[in-house]
Amino acid sequence: MHFTRTVRVLFGTLTWLVLAFLYVPLIIVAVLSFNSVASLAWPPKGFTLHWWRLAAHSSGARDALMVSLKTAVGATAIALVLGLLAALAIHRFRFFGRESLNLMIVLPIALPGIVTGIALNAAFRQVGFAFGYLTLIIAHATFCIVVLYNNMLARFRRLSPNLEEASADLGAHTFQTFRYVTFPLLRTALLAGGLLAFGLSFDEIVVTTFAAGAGLETLPIWIFRNLSRGDQQPIVTVVATVVMVMSIIPVWIAQRLTSDDGPLTGGTR
Repeated sequence: MHFTRTVRVLFGTLTWLVLAFLYVPLIIVAVLSFNSVASLAWPPKGFTLHWWRLAAHSSGARDALMVSLKTAVGATAIALVLGLLAALAIHRFRFFGRESLNLMIVLPIALPGIVTGIALNAAFRQVGFAFGYLTLIIAHATFCIVVLYNNMLARFRRLSPNLEEASADLGAHTFQTFRYVTFPLLRTALLAGGLLAFGLSFDEIVVTTFAAGAGLETLPIWIFRNLSRGDQQPIVTVVATVVMVMSIIPVWIAQRLTSDDGPLTGGTR
């Protein structure tokens, strides 16, 4: 399709405006974390690392960071296993309710977070689970699984069944075929999905509010709670910058992993 120069300029301008709308506020927060004045006013008055030192010695921020890391690691581990198995089952087998199961797996990420949070909160209460790390990890795993599932399903659809059939013809049993043929072709997609799931879990706040126990506070919730406290605002900008970096890096690595993959011998059953 041929576009005139005016249309290309218009689309380019709109793209840069959208990017500016998304990323300029993040850059401002990062810059304010080095502001020499204890204020969120723009422009900054000077440069200092004082707030970074205070944030490093803030027990509340450190505890919240550990909660976020433990939750993200636990949710990602569950998602890696269940997301891979679910994608394998949906791709390889035909069974009654297959499409309904597919919809149920991806639904948590499509629903508003508050709906998912309320539903999980009610379910935990009905089952009798005590709110804590377990409920928090399970809650985060519900949407982390979707990321792994979509990643793995897309990769499965790019794999040629001829590779596994050739492996079987050469005498390999099912486990050997998966270990030596299928899994090496899935590794980058699995790692990329895990990194995306980790980043998604690390900065989640809505579902966390309904699934965390008393006294269990993740880093995003710590930021939200302390943002209105004037004496904590500069430290909040530091912590927010850390959250941004720890969320962006996994996504960037995942993007690099998937973009570096060469074209696979594709095909679906």
